[in-house]
Amino acid sequence: MACVVGLSSFAPAAGAADAPAAAAPPRDAAPTLETVQVTANQLGTVTEGSGAYTPGTIATATRLVLSPRQTPQSISVITRQEMDDFALNGIDDVMRVTPGVSIVTYDSERTEYYARGFAVQNFQYDGIPMQRDSAYSAGNTLSDMAIYDRVEVLKGATGLLTGMGDPGATINLVRKKPTRELAGSATLGAGSWDSYRAEVDVGGPLTDSGRVRARAVAAYQDRHANTDHYQRRNNVFYAVLEADLGDDTLLTVGADDQDSDPQGSSWGGIPLLDRNGDFNSMPRAFNNGARWSRWRQYSRTGFAMLEHRFGNDWIAKLQLNHQVNGYDAALGAAAGGTPDPATGEGVSLWLGQYIGKTTSNAADLYLSGRFQWFGREHELVVGGSAARKHWINDGYTPQPGYAGVVADYRQWHGDIPEPDWQWLYGDDQVTRESGAYVVGRFNLADPLKLILGSRIANYRSTDIDESGVVVPYAGVVYDLDRHFSVYASYTSIFKPQSNQDAQGKVLDPQQGRSYEAGLKGEFYDGRLNASAAVFQLDQDNYPDPSGELTPSGGTAYRRLRTGTVRAVAARVADADRLRAQDRGPGWRQGQHAGAGRPVQRAQQLSPRRAAERLDVRRRRALAEQDLRHGPASVAGRGRTPHRTEPYWLLDAMARYQFDERLSATLNVNNLLDKRYYTIFNVYSTYTWGEPRNVRLALRTGSERCRRGGSGWGLPP
Repeated sequence: MACVVGLSSFAPAAGAADAPAAAAPPRDAAPTLETVQVTANQLGTVTEGSGAYTPGTIATATRLVLSPRQTPQSISVITRQEMDDFALNGIDDVMRVTPGVSIVTYDSERTEYYARGFAVQNFQYDGIPMQRDSAYSAGNTLSDMAIYDRVEVLKGATGLLTGMGDPGATINLVRKKPTRELAGSATLGAGSWDSYRAEVDVGGPLTDSGRVRARAVAAYQDRHANTDHYQRRNNVFYAVLEADLGDDTLLTVGADDQDSDPQGSSWGGIPLLDRNGDFNSMPRAFNNGARWSRWRQYSRTGFAMLEHRFGNDWIAKLQLNHQVNGYDAALGAAAGGTPDPATGEGVSLWLGQYIGKTTSNAADLYLSGRFQWFGREHELVVGGSAARKHWINDGYTPQPGYAGVVADYRQWHGDIPEPDWQWLYGDDQVTRESGAYVVGRFNLADPLKLILGSRIANYRSTDIDESGVVVPYAGVVYDLDRHFSVYASYTSIFKPQSNQDAQGKVLDPQQGRSYEAGLKGEFYDGRLNASAAVFQLDQDNYPDPSGELTPSGGTAYRRLRTGTVRAVAARVADADRLRAQDRGPGWRQGQHAGAGRPVQRAQQLSPRRAAERLDVRRRRALAEQDLRHGPASVAGRGRTPHRTEPYWLLDAMARYQFDERLSATLNVNNLLDKRYYTIFNVYSTYTWGEPRNVRLALRTGSERCRRGGSGWGLPP
């Protein structure tokens, strides 16, 4: 039997630096349940069964399979072990513990992630890019972690593989793959506010030879929340099959089906200010949604991968991905206006129904391998990709005669009837992207590696047609010794936009440059990683709301002539039980085009973070500071600035191992019951963070799974 205790805290970073580390026992002193076979493949090193909090290799940045130390950009990886230990069941849970990433909560069903001052809209699934639309949440936040091996978050621009996109970060979700031997597990959990969850995961060979393998994962969750009259049911089913078509060819096909069915969905948050311009303090349990309000979402995904290894150790890989993300939302919320603190008057209802879906298809084909040049071995990747996204949406409004005023906001409990809806408008947009890329890693000397690459990208939508855009990439890594390396990287930024100015003219594409330099360290055979980095992002044509309307009545924007984010970050992560430390200030500055006044913003900069998790073997510290500035309008008072104070959170985990197959894990989040909130500037609303909550889970089955894949170790 074994007992493991873990701690995740938000505390001052200085304390983290001064905290002594507990002596660690020898690595082989940990309980060993069975032999673990971990294989590397074209997506990187599988983390499942490794027991590690750090990865071996990743391929998110360039398709080159490299260790974090060899990658000339900042990267954070949340492994399968960490997701299991800290009950990180959804993508939001993972992002909350990812260093350098902050979350803005729109309402009960929508969140948006920020890194380096920019919204994160670049998602990948097994390395295939898929863009996210946060305004009409349609499945991305559904991503249940039960079906994934790890989540990789690459900081900075990734135009080499994605072409168009933002310079903040890219989130790559890497799916679980079949196990070579029969293995399975089941988990039952219960938590605060009548929350329940069950998971089943089983996989293994389907033939005596083991050349055909499969895996199936299912999960169901029924949870209430700390907010009034809210409940959400989630379910996910995932199946994947691998077949060795020969000694050198592997086929992988799979699909997943995810659904979210909430009741009592909020829309927006709590009005930030009251009629007097003061903070509108409401209970943490307050829910602005009507009892019938709902934002149902679903995600249907099918994918296939075909890999072939040639006799000269070159590899060809074809990936196909089909995804349908849909929603059916009928929403009612007391969210408009500014309440009178004495009477509760002044708040209106937001009412609307939205039904739509996004159908995405993507394909990627590349060839990678090694070659000799001037007596040294180098690596090369050549490939191309194409994607098509089709979004349709219908908006509905209440039929005439429905009252839209809240009599007394202080007495709101969501008890209003659902209106009859009538069609108001429709959207139908098609976006196409394609491109070709090449990247090489040149071994200039034993300690010096140079990475050079470029992509020629094309983008086409209803209002935009850009072709032949060149997106360069350059990186260099120099090994100082066997533990430390210095690196630098550069890439350009290009993102078409549909934002319009007050005259209805579409703004020019966002363009810019991304620079990064830093120091990385690797110790104990990669079990302990550390890094420090400085980066700068220069961007032109960044859209900034002008306060005016377009001719069609939408929000008008003006462009910032230059926009700069500068920051310094430091990070340390341990493979076994430490999480990560990633902290540093940042800011954005620039000028409105055609205006002489400078602009300075801080409301969407990444928080300063460091992580502390304590178990019987190790200890570390974590600090979070989530800064948000947001001017809100109050009638007769103009724009009133508001700022949240820094906050610290403490999470804890304890696990008891009854035997080789049965364990119990207790998680306590927000252990000190800290009151904190985040602000969503567009709506001028805020959302309370969750109070202290507890979860207990029982897990049985194979604790660690032997990995599958072909004999030559290409696919996971």
